[in-house]
Amino acid sequence: MATQTVPSMVAHDSMFDAVLARLDAAAKTMNLSEEVSKVLRNPQKLVKVSLPVTMDNGKVEVFEGYRCIHSTYLGPSKGGIRYAMDVSQDEVMALAAWMSFKCAVANLPYGGGKGGVKCDPRKLSVGELERITRAYTKAMADVFGVDRDIPAPDMGTSAREMAWILDEFNKIHGDDLPGVVTGKPIVLGGSLGRDAATGRGVMVCTKVALKKLNIDPKNATAAVQGFGNVGGHAARLLSEQGIKIVAISDHTGAFYNENGIDIKAALDYAAKNDRVLKGFKGGTEITNEDLLTCKCDVLVPAALQNVITEEIAHKIHAKIVVEGANGPTVPEADHVMREKNILVVPDILANSGGVTVSYFEWVQNKMGYYWSEKEVNDKHDANMELAFASVWENSNTFKTSMRIAAYITALKKIEQAAKLKGFF
Repeated sequence: MATQTVPSMVAHDSMFDAVLARLDAAAKTMNLSEEVSKVLRNPQKLVKVSLPVTMDNGKVEVFEGYRCIHSTYLGPSKGGIRYAMDVSQDEVMALAAWMSFKCAVANLPYGGGKGGVKCDPRKLSVGELERITRAYTKAMADVFGVDRDIPAPDMGTSAREMAWILDEFNKIHGDDLPGVVTGKPIVLGGSLGRDAATGRGVMVCTKVALKKLNIDPKNATAAVQGFGNVGGHAARLLSEQGIKIVAISDHTGAFYNENGIDIKAALDYAAKNDRVLKGFKGGTEITNEDLLTCKCDVLVPAALQNVITEEIAHKIHAKIVVEGANGPTVPEADHVMREKNILVVPDILANSGGVTVSYFEWVQNKMGYYWSEKEVNDKHDANMELAFASVWENSNTFKTSMRIAAYITALKKIEQAAKLKGFF
């Protein structure tokens, strides 16, 4: 049997380099074919566009837009659209690759894609956001497609932006194609259960991980970094399972309460306070590092990438880390947590609940029949448990971490599909 390969101890300023470090480690462990490894180190397609948009003041601003398609060996590419100032070519390449692996781990017939527009949505009016979104859709009219490339919401976007994309795409193509985008409003063909799906996947993975370590959820504690769509739902669902949430945070502040934070009160407070936690009185204010290193059984990083550095990893007290965010752990921190026997449920497994229910939405759009929320949740939970079991099995078989095992799980499927389809 192969043993774990630890990625090179080199700083990874590039997100895509960090992806390649994990890919290379998994490829070496499983003896991935050189041909497939070479192919997966390079995205299939990378599109960069300039979007001239008339602002509310009458002036024209030009925004950068990107769409990367990493792989389509398992099916059409699938991935979100981010609106943020740090959107870049490197970022969309990394996130598209992660989507390829995430979809394969989740047993979905999709490849990976990702897109974004470099802008600060908090500084833009609704009208400006709509014009940017429609301009982006028009620029990507030949990239998107029900059976080609299917976008979804991500950081800085929501069901509202997906509705604009759907409308603009249908106007351009003169058709009614609800399956061209997922994460839509329910009335336009969205799926029940989609909004909470990523957080729900974090909850399911946490429950399974606790069971693997023989920890009763009723006696477990958790800290959740990030209180947006993923972290907020994750915290709520974890607390509903009886897990005590001792710390929460967002970009405006972090809070700790050893007796447990009232998550419903925190959600209600954020809803009335411009969706932020600043000023929340349900816990003692702490630093972000304090949250990551506080005493708890489960740590859920559900905010930004690269927050668990090698230095932070040495200070983590949690027994389990469940990655709700994309790329929250730098490669150099992996070996530290491995040595500390911390069970890390990696992002490409832990946060795949969102794309799983996006797939269900796409299926419902294609057949024109829609499931109840219970049906969606039941199918989601079963799929997440199956994905976890596959990764756990490969972790034991290859004597490696859950992260490398997740990549191995994905690469096995992609390699098989690539070899069956063939190369040019």
